[in-house]
Amino acid sequence: METAFHPEFWFAVGQIIMIDILLGGDNAVVIALACRKLPPKQRKLGILWGTAGAIVLRVVLIFFALTLLTIPLLKLVGAILLLWIGIKLLLPEEGDRHGEMQAGDRLLTAIRTVIVADFVMSLDNVIAIAGSAESAGGEHKLVLVFFGLMVSIPIIVWGSQLVMRLMDRFPVVITLGGMLLGWIAGEMAISDPALQSLLTGEYLLIAHSGAAQYAAGTTGALLVLFLGLWLTSLQNAKRPVPVYDQEPEQRDA
Repeated sequence: METAFHPEFWFAVGQIIMIDILLGGDNAVVIALACRKLPPKQRKLGILWGTAGAIVLRVVLIFFALTLLTIPLLKLVGAILLLWIGIKLLLPEEGDRHGEMQAGDRLLTAIRTVIVADFVMSLDNVIAIAGSAESAGGEHKLVLVFFGLMVSIPIIVWGSQLVMRLMDRFPVVITLGGMLLGWIAGEMAISDPALQSLLTGEYLLIAHSGAAQYAAGTTGALLVLFLGLWLTSLQNAKRPVPVYDQEPEQRDA
């Protein structure tokens, strides 16, 4: 109990709350992007199941994260997955396909997208929370870790609902959300141990610099934006022109 009265303990509590506010927002954006196409009644289910999946993943990863992050190419593969998810979420709905798709299938697809993206992003999130808990020391490290998980639940739930309302009102938020996933993917890719092992001397120092992280994040964000716009234009070009858009003379001919 004495540890709870130490300044380090409360400093760690403050750190964990800030980490949850900053990093929990990423999860909220993913959930909002994945659930925005669901019917209104299923949005809440998507948010609840997506949040539950994110929390369960963090609980599991908390025991393995330090080991997982040292596996070569894992972060690089995760970054590619995150780029793909970001691009996919920017694409417009395909009317015919979604018209034939059952509502339950759409909900499961949204939940699956959320869980895959959360798995990729939760690696770094869990490390940050575990590091803050470690700095407090004492017997309360595990308590602090689970405190961080509990704090993240309302942040993700409320945050995803807020982001979804913003997306409904301002469609540009969808694009910004996809670019955010690209940014995270770029920063994740450059920190992969396999990439770091190929660099030596000043090149390794450059890779660890803030400028390199910023450049990688910017590249990832722009990649999602441009590929999303390009694939959207291709998708729109393949759509048949409706009959009512043609001139009366053309229809009578």
